[in-house]
Amino acid sequence: MIDKQTVEHVAKLARVNLTEEEIRKFSKEFSDILDLFSSLKDVDTKGVEPSFHPIKLKNVLREDKPEKCLTQEDALVNAEQKDDGFFKGPRSV
Repeated sequence: MIDKQTVEHVAKLARVNLTEEEIRKFSKEFSDILDLFSSLKDVDTKGVEPSFHPIKLKNVLREDKPEKCLTQEDALVNAEQKDDGFFKGPRSV
């Protein structure tokens, strides 16, 4: 069983104020949760490959191939503010 001091410590770390009733309630709930996790020790995992990620990872990005770049005129065609072949933005100090 998780004691009152442990629940108060966790609440302090989480910056949560708990009433005495909530402390009693969470003490029992934390104990129940730990009991459920301890039941995992009884599961037979022989022959099961470890899984470090629940979904098989694969590269979903396109292959990085060089392509033709935009010309300076094409890049600036929709720019409202441009000056001497460059984008013009607000002045910064």
